[in-house]
Amino acid sequence: MTSMLESEISTLCVMRELEIKAEPEAVFKAILAEVGPEGQMPDGSPFPMVLEAWPGGRWFRDLGEGRGHWWGHVQVIKPPTLLEISGPMFMSYPAVSHVQYRVSSMPGGAMLKLTHRAMGLITAEHREGVHTGWDFGLERVRQIAEMRT
Repeated sequence: MTSMLESEISTLCVMRELEIKAEPEAVFKAILAEVGPEGQMPDGSPFPMVLEAWPGGRWFRDLGEGRGHWWGHVQVIKPPTLLEISGPMFMSYPAVSHVQYRVSSMPGGAMLKLTHRAMGLITAEHREGVHTGWDFGLERVRQIAEMRT
């Protein structure tokens, strides 16, 4: 006999703003690097991803030999100001996410705004840990952009 636990649909919303001392073009390239081949985990271990940087392009983790994890598709890309991705992201259960990176020029550099909205059977672990992950990823974008400027 199988037992079913009731699950509730929940939402999450993460919004961050970060000033970066680099031109918008450098910030956009740093975003592509961090969500792509230069991705890292908060413990410093590599977490390379593949981002096909065009509308409809896939964003996924390639583990080789036909293995991996699909995170989403590029919904909108307008270098150097906008990248939107939709898909399940890191959630391997019924959920959908929309992530938006918006870059704008400001005196002395650029403003990066990140919004991540999701809904589905989101676990408490993901609702709590997502903030740490985004904060780390955005700081990596800042480091990459400022280092290469």
